[in-house]
Amino acid sequence: MPIVLEGELAHVPHFEPEPQGQDSEAVVTEILEWLDEAKAEDIVTINLEGKSSVGDFMIIASGRSARHVGAVADQIRRKLKDCGQGNIQMEGAENCDWVILDTGDIIIHIFRPEVREFYNLEKMWQADRPSDADREFVQ
Repeated sequence: MPIVLEGELAHVPHFEPEPQGQDSEAVVTEILEWLDEAKAEDIVTINLEGKSSVGDFMIIASGRSARHVGAVADQIRRKLKDCGQGNIQMEGAENCDWVILDTGDIIIHIFRPEVREFYNLEKMWQADRPSDADREFVQ
């Protein structure tokens, strides 16, 4: 289903993933193996089901340096393409402080350790989402 954007967002390209045919959990397992082979550190997987509509899984890992972050991200991108995940969005490769790869179902963040500590995505995404009954709405 196409998404219609209005205002300023109408001019920003929007990524709509194509169905890939391979289930997200199987791809996550492969990505985790590839990250380990590439010597990524502190690898964490977060199941986003019920927390967000941005994807099914988030993977967070660290590289030892900007060069290592860039090399790991490029290796993962190439392997995903080789496995039929052709429509991958990649951001941050210019500086390699933090590179994000988005397959549509899986979001992969690769950080330098100090940048990862600053943003602390694990804490934000691993927290339980409050139910509608638990929220107070101010009118």
